[in-house]
Amino acid sequence: MTFPATRLRRLRATPALRAMARETALTPADLVAPLFVCHGENARRPIASMPGHAQVSVDEATRDAEALAALGVGGVILFGLPASKDAEGREAYAANGIVPKAIRALKKATPDLLIWADVCLCEYTDHGHCGVLNGDRVDNDRTLPLLARAAVAYAEAGADLIAPSDMMDGRIGVIRRALDEAERAETPIVAYSAKYASAFYGPFREAAESAPQFGDRRGYQMDPANAEEALREVALDLEEGADMVMVKPALPYLDVIRRVKERFGVPVAAYNVSGEYAMIKAAAQNGWLDGERAALETLTSIRRAGADVILTYFAKEIAPVLERREA
Repeated sequence: MTFPATRLRRLRATPALRAMARETALTPADLVAPLFVCHGENARRPIASMPGHAQVSVDEATRDAEALAALGVGGVILFGLPASKDAEGREAYAANGIVPKAIRALKKATPDLLIWADVCLCEYTDHGHCGVLNGDRVDNDRTLPLLARAAVAYAEAGADLIAPSDMMDGRIGVIRRALDEAERAETPIVAYSAKYASAFYGPFREAAESAPQFGDRRGYQMDPANAEEALREVALDLEEGADMVMVKPALPYLDVIRRVKERFGVPVAAYNVSGEYAMIKAAAQNGWLDGERAALETLTSIRRAGADVILTYFAKEIAPVLERREA
């Protein structure tokens, strides 16, 4: 029998050879960890559908941020739970709201950790939609100035990046102008450009207490069947001033991540969302798969698809694994 001259297995034989030939690099610095911040002190309320995560008060969030920074994680993204909700989500853009308060504390405790501020109204409105209502419809244009006010409040509190997730048309341009006028021209915008109306957000809505009280968000979030539309969304956001774009969720839309990266060549973030996290955790708890390996494989696949940054609930537990692998 004649054997081939080229045998790809040669570079798979040992851990050292596999590491040398590895095409996709994944480090803790590529990860951003979400934090759900609430009012109070010494508060840590576990989230049932997301084992290992909790709603935390600012003091607890500060401790979490310090631990993440020590692990080399690249940043955190903040989601706020307000003291009260109303039809226009006023605490979302209040200078003394929960997110500005958390930003100030985290920047003081961990000055080198990047603090991302999610911009949306859904956690703050009593109806749970991402914008203000006109009857039973979300009013796109009335929502835009409120999002801009939130972005400015977060930037003035010290946020390193502003990340609008609402999916209102035109919001990137309005937010960019508002930041510039507030002398925050250097604050980058990470646009949730291709955010799909996904079934994988369920645990997040428990964590952020943001489920819509009626209807759904398919009128403003993207149809899962559409990829060309995602490219149009990205193009519009870049034209309006976005510095980085995001695809959310990640795993069902790896093809979209790849197409966005290849078409535009800009920094791309991907959100490994709560449902993707919860599925792996549930299967691991039942002994159906190796949770650590599944998480690592998942994050590597997102990076391989073209994501430069991954927002993930696995950040804290996977960062030490990545460090050991590098060592």
